[in-house]
Amino acid sequence: MIRIIALCTALLTLASCAVPTTPVDEPAVDLGDFGLGHNIVVAPELTKGPLSREASKEVWINSVKSAIAARLDRYEGERMVHLGVNIAGYVLAQPGVPVLMAPKSALIVTVTAWDDRAGKKFNDEAKEIIVLETITGASVLGSGYTMTKEQQMANLSYNVAAQIEEWLEENRACMTDSPTAAELSKCWKDNKDTRSREAMENQ
Repeated sequence: MIRIIALCTALLTLASCAVPTTPVDEPAVDLGDFGLGHNIVVAPELTKGPLSREASKEVWINSVKSAIAARLDRYEGERMVHLGVNIAGYVLAQPGVPVLMAPKSALIVTVTAWDDRAGKKFNDEAKEIIVLETITGASVLGSGYTMTKEQQMANLSYNVAAQIEEWLEENRACMTDSPTAAELSKCWKDNKDTRSREAMENQ
């Protein structure tokens, strides 16, 4: 819990850059034989970061679940994969804070992929995903001044779903009928979100 709060605090200082929300208009990518099974989103210990607007667990769950469905229901492969997503923490920037802080919205989730065929997890360690809002140049003061809470949540949920799709693409070889031993040995690694953490540390 303390780690999540500290991470949310640090994320407030990160910069971000076009505003995606809904519908998904990017082309589908190669996800092997992936087909989305159960789309389970939970938030048992949801942590609100400092200087954040309030949002309920139920609203967050609906937002993230809908974004995942919009992006991954496009795939019709026969290798059924169930996703379990835990929403860990968030910051929804609000107006009224010092302009120099220019707070940005952020969302932290962990993801587990389950192989329906084998009846077990693909990744033993949950994948951590940290996303920031994407905002326009006109919104340099932070989305708290330019977006509603609902728009911020849709933006972050969209970005989380996109990152989950990218993660699945990285592991597509292991979602085919006959991956080689070499391919299997490379799948489901690097479960910490090192890119976002490095960006945070370099601020």
